[in-house]
Amino acid sequence: VSELREWRPVIYRKCTDTVWLLLFFLFWTGLMFITGYAVMAGAAERLVLGYDSFGNICGRKNAPVKGAPLSGQDMTNKKYVFFLNSCSLEMQSLKISSLSLCVSSCPQEQLNSLEDLQSFARNNGSCLCVYNLNISSYTLNPKAAELCPTLPVPPSKSFPLFNRCVPQNPECYSKYASVLISMVNEMDVFHRILGGILTGKDTVIGLSVLALAFSFILVLAFRFIRPLLVHTLIALVVFGLLFVSGVLWWLYYDYRNDPSTELETEKENVKFLLGYAIFSTVVTVVLLSIILVLRKRLPFTVQLFRIVGKIIGRIPFLLFQPLWTFLILIVFWVVWVAVLLSLGTAGTAQTTSGGQVEYRALSGICYMAWYHFIGLIWTSEFILACQQMTIAGAVVTCYFNRNKSSPPPHPVLSSISVLFCYHLGTAVKGSFLITILRIPRMVLLYLYNVLKQKESACAKCLFKCCFCWVWCQEICLRYFNQHAYTTTAIHGTNFCTSAKDAVFILAKNSAKLASISCFGDFILFLGKVFVVCFTVFGGLMAFNYHRELQAWVVPLLLVGFFAYLISHSFLSVFEVTVDAMFLCFAIDMETNDGSAEKPYFVDQELLSFVSQSNKLTEGQKQRSMRSFQDNEDGTELQPMV
Repeated sequence: VSELREWRPVIYRKCTDTVWLLLFFLFWTGLMFITGYAVMAGAAERLVLGYDSFGNICGRKNAPVKGAPLSGQDMTNKKYVFFLNSCSLEMQSLKISSLSLCVSSCPQEQLNSLEDLQSFARNNGSCLCVYNLNISSYTLNPKAAELCPTLPVPPSKSFPLFNRCVPQNPECYSKYASVLISMVNEMDVFHRILGGILTGKDTVIGLSVLALAFSFILVLAFRFIRPLLVHTLIALVVFGLLFVSGVLWWLYYDYRNDPSTELETEKENVKFLLGYAIFSTVVTVVLLSIILVLRKRLPFTVQLFRIVGKIIGRIPFLLFQPLWTFLILIVFWVVWVAVLLSLGTAGTAQTTSGGQVEYRALSGICYMAWYHFIGLIWTSEFILACQQMTIAGAVVTCYFNRNKSSPPPHPVLSSISVLFCYHLGTAVKGSFLITILRIPRMVLLYLYNVLKQKESACAKCLFKCCFCWVWCQEICLRYFNQHAYTTTAIHGTNFCTSAKDAVFILAKNSAKLASISCFGDFILFLGKVFVVCFTVFGGLMAFNYHRELQAWVVPLLLVGFFAYLISHSFLSVFEVTVDAMFLCFAIDMETNDGSAEKPYFVDQELLSFVSQSNKLTEGQKQRSMRSFQDNEDGTELQPMV
């Protein structure tokens, strides 16, 4: 069937993979339910801002809680949590036993009497007694000793991360710190990670903007590429890999030998840093080896990107396509993180004796979080797939155009309209297959964390092999997905038919095109590594200043993930253009013979480039074969004389 197919961009199309589009719609219905539930039941501010014993979140206006008369107060100017019994705190079921209040400032000096408390409240506007006790009644109310902090009140400072008043008295501080460490260590890892993300949100956003700037600079650089630029990029990537690996090992050594490492978040930072350092070192060694092997193909790479730049010059709006994709991804990621934070704090406020409020976590939150995480992967991959199909459609339209000097009008808009009218289901199916390969990796990671205490070398080796196998499958699937999207853009077939046809064409022309496109993809991959390296380095410098009580290595992983997606979104313009161009070339060579009846669609410059590259490849093969034969002759056994 594939051999008889008439390869031309079809005019009359039909919708493809509509069942998958319906499935995606149903999946997003579930995401909308989780979003609504998280917004109604969650309060992300409680993670960082803190709240008092009456259900008021410090630093904001609050809604009243039924059965709690002191709830629902305006705490906009009261940003710090103050414990009435800070020198003798105790932990009971993840809850500190002492009564807590929201105050506008922490006492800088020791307060020894109720008169001192009254004077502090009048001078600083910070009331350290229960809200319903008037300042003038501090020394008159017989119950003031119960409604005010235990005397003497030690001097305290506001804690820089969680806005708590931390006592400065050595005895009180040691007791307070031990209880706070116990509370953070007993918190669920999910909540600790949420706290790290929320407190470092400004840094994450700033680093994402930095990755955007790096990616945009690289897009312009590849558009007007020169030999010196390729060498400069390779030098910067090598420097970045070596430098980031060295910084990661140095930070790991510094954290591991720090005697003050007591918090579970700090121990998690050490573990993650070790993993980052090992991964970065392995990637550095592998990439340096590949660069050394492929260094002789740099001139052909420059020529290849000149041809790609010529195609993009005919479709200049392709350079703006990643910008729209990036904006859509940013909006989706911001909404996704906001929902995740709200979901992590979803709980019901329940009143206890004395009008106090406790927040009880709701059941089923963990399952919702997993569903939400799958939604992140699937939707992000779907958005990127739509961009790939849009670029492929525009390239296909320009390639199969006889008059190269007069490109078709609005090829990008035409490609977008074809995608949204006919082929959204194909993009959904391709992105779902990528998501399916991500799920086993998550399951393997979970099992690895559960079984790592057994310290079995055989189990660790097995898990690492499974990780590698799944990762290789994902890389191969991404490659075939891209060619399936291009085939759909040409002939309008569904995903499976397009993938089968693409495999058939590529298999017949793999010897001609593999060596050409692979090195171009490798240079683009180096560009992505450049963006990730320098963004992660900026994150290391920024997050390293906030070690205490913050799992900053997880936000750093999020920064690296965002940086890679941003760079992939921008540089995929060239990647998709190269792959689509060579698939169109293979189809052109397959269906035409260059005669007057069946002339080629290919541009003469591209045809000569492929011929020269194939001659170089054939010459290298012949030299290697002669070298092998010479070695065989040289090692032939001679008869003994």
